[in-house]
Amino acid sequence: MCRLISRSVIILILSPLALLAQTEQQIYENFRAWFTQQPVQVQNGPDADLEARYRAHLQQQGLGTSEIDAQIRIIDQQGRRLEIERWNRILTAEQPRFNTKPNSFLVEIAKSRKPGKALDVGMGQGRNAVWLAQEGWEVTGFDPAERAVALARTNAAKFGVKLSTEIKGYEDFEFGENRWDLIVLSYVGGRQMKDVITRALRPGGIVILEAFHRDATKTGPIGGAVVFDTAEVPALFPELRVIRYEEPIAVSDFGQDRVRVVRYCAEKPLE
Repeated sequence: MCRLISRSVIILILSPLALLAQTEQQIYENFRAWFTQQPVQVQNGPDADLEARYRAHLQQQGLGTSEIDAQIRIIDQQGRRLEIERWNRILTAEQPRFNTKPNSFLVEIAKSRKPGKALDVGMGQGRNAVWLAQEGWEVTGFDPAERAVALARTNAAKFGVKLSTEIKGYEDFEFGENRWDLIVLSYVGGRQMKDVITRALRPGGIVILEAFHRDATKTGPIGGAVVFDTAEVPALFPELRVIRYEEPIAVSDFGQDRVRVVRYCAEKPLE
């Protein structure tokens, strides 16, 4: 079963009636909305259990077996592409519904660091990467949303700075070992990358993370990859020394509501 990634309308094997009613993107968005409202143990549980629960949900909506099979097939086979397309639309919208300025926590921490090599994970349209480059950092960023990365390159050129960019997800990017002085995880999760992040930091390098606290899900659905429980993040990186950790009520970069967020900065000890 397709999981949400920490981010067209080709119709497949639906009945004619269903084809008139829903597109691939709508089918995926329906699944996504349902997924984000599930308990965390369901979101992180076995794929077979997740699929069984969603099948039961669709049955309750009155869908027949063949239509349910077709929707599950679309989610399994096209989910990753549809999630990328979703973030292409969000991140390149003419009227963005997210903070297009650099993340304030990143700015606060990075301003006190000597510039070096920085990695922006899930860089989107480059709001953090461009700011780091302006501050003298040698910046690499990656994101699977290709139109967002193209916009990041355009924004970098507009401000006269250079970025190294790749159109990849975290599963395909080569993080390396002892490579980065700063790694940014700004509303892109971190659970799935915890081991590679630790290896990829240079001794003395830092990771800066901001995401949603579990409390934020009480006011609306949020993708589970960017939601963390109390004190969860420091426990993900036991080999790093915590510089700062907090769980304040603040305006989130995505959604831009006052909710509880998590902010984490930690350093890889010198060898």
